[in-house]
Parts: sequence; C-alpha cells; structure tokens
Amino acid sequence: MIKPYTKNGKKLFEVFVKTKDKRGKQIARRKRGISSERKARDVEFLIKKELEMLSLEETPWTFKEWLNECLKRMQFHRKQSTIINYRGRLSKWLPQSFMDKDIKSFTKNDIFNLIFVELNNQMSENSQKSLLKMIRRIFEMAVGEGIIISNPTRGLTVKIPQREQKVLTASEAELFLKVARDTRHRFYSIWVMALMTGMRSGEMYALKWRDIDLEANTISVTKQWTSKDGFGPTKTRDFRVVPISLELKSFLVELKFKKSASENRFVLPHLKEWTNGEQAQVTKEFCRSLGISEIKFHDLRATFITNLLAQGVPLVTVMAIVGHRKMSTTDVYLRLAGVNVKGATNQLGYKVPSEQKGQILSFKQR
Repeated sequence: MIKPYTKNGKKLFEVFVKTKDKRGKQIARRKRGISSERKARDVEFLIKKELEMLSLEETPWTFKEWLNECLKRMQFHRKQSTIINYRGRLSKWLPQSFMDKDIKSFTKNDIFNLIFVELNNQMSENSQKSLLKMIRRIFEMAVGEGIIISNPTRGLTVKIPQREQKVLTASEAELFLKVARDTRHRFYSIWVMALMTGMRSGEMYALKWRDIDLEANTISVTKQWTSKDGFGPTKTRDFRVVPISLELKSFLVELKFKKSASENRFVLPHLKEWTNGEQAQVTKEFCRSLGISEIKFHDLRATFITNLLAQGVPLVTVMAIVGHRKMSTTDVYLRLAGVNVKGATNQLGYKVPSEQKGQILSFKQR
C-alpha cells in the first residue's frame, strides 16, 4: 500500500506491505519519507520480494509460541482442566527469558538449571516433578512435528521420597464401618462403597442405580465426576466391572429400598463436604475419634486393594477390579500387604531355642 502525506509542506510517500509466514503469523514492513510515487512503487516491489522470501523461510518457534500451539492442539484430545492446568502452571513458573527462547536452542543444562537451581527452593518436589513432566510433553510434541531433533529433558528426573501409605487393617475396617453405622454417620454409605469396591471418589460420586446389576452382582464403572470437568469418562477412560460381594449386595438392596431409587438417581448422597473436596479431612477426623490409623478418604481404596491381595486374590484380578493399567502401580500395594515376602523367613536355616528345663552338666568354681 502506497500512501501520500505532507511533511513541512512537502509531499512524501509511505509504503506499507504485510503478508503471513508459513505458520500464519503476520510479517510487515513500512518505509516513509519517499520523495516520489515512482520511487515508492520501486520500494514497494523490493519489500514485497523481501517478504515473499521471508514467508517461505522456516520461522523459528519460541517456547511460548510453541506452547500456545500445543495448547490449541490439546483441545482435541485433552480435558479442558488439563489445558487450563498446563497454561496456568507453565505461565506461573517459567521466566520470560525461557518463554522467549528459540525452542531449537534449548539444552539439557537449560532445563536442569530451571528445575533444580532457579526453582529448587520455590517449589515442592512434587511440584517440580509435575512442572518437568509438562515441559517434557511440550518438547515431545516438538520432536513429533520435526521442529527439534531430540528432547532436551531426556534423562532428567525428580526423585520423590515415597510417601508412607496408610491403610486400615481388616479389624480396623470392621470397627470403622460398625461405629459409622451405629452413629448414623452421614458418610456411612459412601465409606461402605469405598471399602467394598475400591472405586475412586469421582467414580462413586457419578454412580447411578442403572450402573448396578443386582442380578449379575456387578457394578459397571464408566464415568467419574471432578470439580473441574464435571461428569466425564473415568481417569483411564476405560470401562470396567466391579464384582458385588454378598455383604455389599445386602447393603445395596437395603439402600435402594430406603431411597425408592430410580435408575436415573445417584446411588450415594452428594454431601456438601464431598462436593467441596473435604472428604479426606472428614475421614481422618473420624479415624482419630476411634483411635485407629488416621487415614484419608483415598486410603480406603488402598485398604480395599491391600486386603484383597492379603487374601490371595491374584494381582491381575485386583488390577482389573480397581482399574490399574500398569502392574507397577498395583505392586506398591502388593509390597504394602506384605504378600510378596509372606512366609519367607520360615525358610531360615536356624531357629530360636525352645524354652525347656536344662541340665547343668558341670560347674566349676574359680
């Protein structure tokens, strides 16, 4: 575009040309102070040629630009809450110099300094691990598109000290449910389902009577609820079936009779504390009042898993019931239940002497 203008009483010309590069990003050039329209047309021609060459060149991606592109693509296969989490966490913790850096120029040392030096005292180890995982994913997508050759986060890990997993023993679980029933605790029915099925909190929240087949003695787990996404597919996006024990069946029959439940109604009450994510504290406080192991709500699922394993239920069966994809996930509970070492010390080649009256063979006084 050629535009005339007047400066100090003299007629001059301005040339402005814009186009887009391969990524659709606008590139433009402007030149002012041209003395004649003919010269302006020559300048316009040269600028168009320059921009044409630039539009064909591979435009480098900054980390921020590639991040925004990745977030757009994630909308087709990721939950909205995941995208919000990526955008919020990376925007919060990544410095501007990191965001503006050419994605091709990153080295492993750049990532190491960010995670283990610059942010080391500002974040917990779990937060560091989560941030590194997100950054790794963004670079993985760049590798997949051929933008970079290798992922600079390769080989970097954040080691998290293993948290002591707490579970209820079988006797504690019985006491827990008995007192909850006798005191008519508002969470009683929820706790029963957690301890008798091992279902995740969100899966139980979304459970409807149509998901329960009391003739086949099965529960179909197809969805979950989260505060960010509402009702949607399960955590692993898989469908699974949980068997109903005789004890649970009696409980469900009674519960359904009391509620006059229809297929469209939820099985469990959507208590305010549960909806607000306060179920862990409620569970812990109840355990404290009983003087038993102070577990949190999610530990009821761990209690279910460890007690099944302790009773000799095969690992693959437990995985199918609780929806574990990786055996390594269930292995944690296997070690907690002590199944993999049970009876091993009976193979020792020595033993403790039994208590019996001995005979003094000799006694010499010195």
